[in-house]
Amino acid sequence: MAYPAYLREKARELRRERNLTIDELAERLALSRTTVYYWVCDLPITRTERQSAAQRRGTRGMRQKYLRARQEAYVYGQHEFDRLAHDLTFRDFVNLYIAEGYRRTRHQVSLGNSDPAVVKLAARWIEALTTRPVTYTVTYHADQDVNTLRAFWASTLEIDPGRIRFQPKTNSNHLRTKTWRCQWGVLAVRTCDTRFRARLQAWMERLKEEWLHSASHGA
Repeated sequence: MAYPAYLREKARELRRERNLTIDELAERLALSRTTVYYWVCDLPITRTERQSAAQRRGTRGMRQKYLRARQEAYVYGQHEFDRLAHDLTFRDFVNLYIAEGYRRTRHQVSLGNSDPAVVKLAARWIEALTTRPVTYTVTYHADQDVNTLRAFWASTLEIDPGRIRFQPKTNSNHLRTKTWRCQWGVLAVRTCDTRFRARLQAWMERLKEEWLHSASHGA
């Protein structure tokens, strides 16, 4: 994914001026460790013994702070599930996330698909449930026209075309004899929101509990 340039510069600034670790930067900026590592790996941390001890105390404090925030958000998600689930499309969204959502980090909520109906549902709920910026990124083949894809997705999702980013399929080249089945590419809806991700974890677990309960009663 292509992040805004200012995020990379912010990560590098914090690394240089505050000697923050990869984990600290990932927590602070709500990014994956892998992304942060590639941005700042050329900037080693230099510390005195006194700074190192203070840094360790700060790291522990920050981790405890974010852990408490995630735990509080998770509990809140457990309590709000019943209210949200009155809208059946919310259940559809959580089902989709269980099947196809991105779950490698606790900082991101991201779901990508080539089906416009699936993407529209995901975009509706992600936009509604986060207060953080939401990005739209289309992965496309070299033979596809970016302007056509931009117009299609902007119209489908009813968003400003300028919000849509593009990422070429890494092994695409030209289609030649291959068949690219994704007529409109694959669009990922994404937000970096740790609290939203914790709430979503609670919703997924509540929904799976319902499945198990239904199965045990022969439903």
